[in-house]
Amino acid sequence: MQVVLYDTSLRDGAQMEGISYSAEEKLEITRRLDDLGVSYIEGGWPGSNPKDADYFQRVQRLPLRNAVVTAFSMTRRAGGDTADDPNIRALMDSGASVCTLVAKTWDLHVDKVLHTTQAENLRMIADSVRYLRAQGRRVFLDAEHFFDGYRANRDFALKCLMAAAESGAECLVLCDTNGGSITTDIRTAVRAVQKLTKLDLGIHVHNDCDLAVANSLAALDEGVVQVQGTVNGYGERCGNANLCSIIPVLQLKMGVPLVAPQKLAELTALSHYVAELANIRPEPRAPFVGLNAFTHKAGLHADAMSKVEESYQHIPPASVGNRKRILVSELAGRSNVVQKAEELGLKLDARDPRVRQIVNKVKAMEQLGYQYEGAEASFEMLVRRMDEGYTAPFDLVDFMVVVEKHRRESRRDSDTMLSEATVKVVVDGRQFHTAAEGNGPVNALDAALRKALVEFYPQVANVNLVDYKVRILEGTQGTEAQVRVLIESSYGERVWRTVGCSSNIIEASWMALVDSLEYWLASVMPQAG
Repeated sequence: MQVVLYDTSLRDGAQMEGISYSAEEKLEITRRLDDLGVSYIEGGWPGSNPKDADYFQRVQRLPLRNAVVTAFSMTRRAGGDTADDPNIRALMDSGASVCTLVAKTWDLHVDKVLHTTQAENLRMIADSVRYLRAQGRRVFLDAEHFFDGYRANRDFALKCLMAAAESGAECLVLCDTNGGSITTDIRTAVRAVQKLTKLDLGIHVHNDCDLAVANSLAALDEGVVQVQGTVNGYGERCGNANLCSIIPVLQLKMGVPLVAPQKLAELTALSHYVAELANIRPEPRAPFVGLNAFTHKAGLHADAMSKVEESYQHIPPASVGNRKRILVSELAGRSNVVQKAEELGLKLDARDPRVRQIVNKVKAMEQLGYQYEGAEASFEMLVRRMDEGYTAPFDLVDFMVVVEKHRRESRRDSDTMLSEATVKVVVDGRQFHTAAEGNGPVNALDAALRKALVEFYPQVANVNLVDYKVRILEGTQGTEAQVRVLIESSYGERVWRTVGCSSNIIEASWMALVDSLEYWLASVMPQAG
């Protein structure tokens, strides 16, 4: 099987709601895709906005090793002159050696969207391709809505393809633009096209039926040679075919060499990099590259994997740059605890009686509402505290929080809220009694505790509280409900999460806060020097 990778993250992927790459970010993504080994990178639509025009000017100075940057646009307008068409001129001005033209192949669009005749649509395709070829450009044709068009008016849809083929198009890309086709539709239509032309075919599929990857692979299995998609499957509506799934499936499952193995091992990093530039949290359940792709929760699974890793993993996680994770929860067994502790840098022997005690403790705590899957630092502290040789860096004596509301008589809208916390802790045998104000009770507690610790541990001032989440565990109990508090903290590039649980939101917050700072003192600070 011969397969050519065509990435459209910068054009079709950027049509996803919430995504807007700057020209510089598009250049950075181009560099990463080229380094991966992608053959074609669709840079954008140069006639649609100044940013894309700027990108095409700047990308010509990039020293790309593997990829050709393509420019995307539409065929000439109905009734117009090709040489004077603004979109065609923008393609020429882009400097791209490969132009991807989108053309209507569904008669519904020709009749009711373009409001032109089928004969004129065929001329639009032929004239546009012929003109660009005469100007020395290579041309790919994106046959928009091809599969819908094939079902509605087979003869017309195929005539559109042949108009492009006879005018010099290099590749005919069959598009499931609405993402509504099922796999048998894809196979049937591809076979029909192959009977008419020996030209290279491509596949461009959207994910509205959650079949984009499957439909792309089916087309490739039928002999299509170019597969289009986006990093992380980003795209309009439900997204495009996800190259982060297509690439490893082809290479690791179907034996199709696409990228160097060491580059495939950078796939997870690429996925997360693009997600960060798109300002979208990476999808944890994404195949191959997601945080949970090789995560194991059930005790039976963890026990089997401690003996034979492939027993519950279809590929080695490192082959795509990911890693195995063992979760500790109420479903955990001894293997979960031992492997998780090892992952965190703690040594536990499966025969150690503490392992069973830890398992029982985890189950009891989760019965109360704790959850350690997203709070691994709290789990580490649970393990450390069950070691007889562990000494806590500080001990709480008591704390008190006062929340007051002050109203100024002169103006009703100038009411102010005051939160003040007092904390007594023992550090190295000395008791400290501190107080601090904050913009809320948890902020005041955090400030008061740090105030007590900073004399012994000055670097604690550089620990940041990054995120704070509260979840009501049983809403039917109203304000008496048990709450779970999750705190995310950071020190430099190190990030960790802790959890607290109580029917009192202040107590739950305190528990998570104490775990966070104690974890830093016990685990992060020694490594930081």
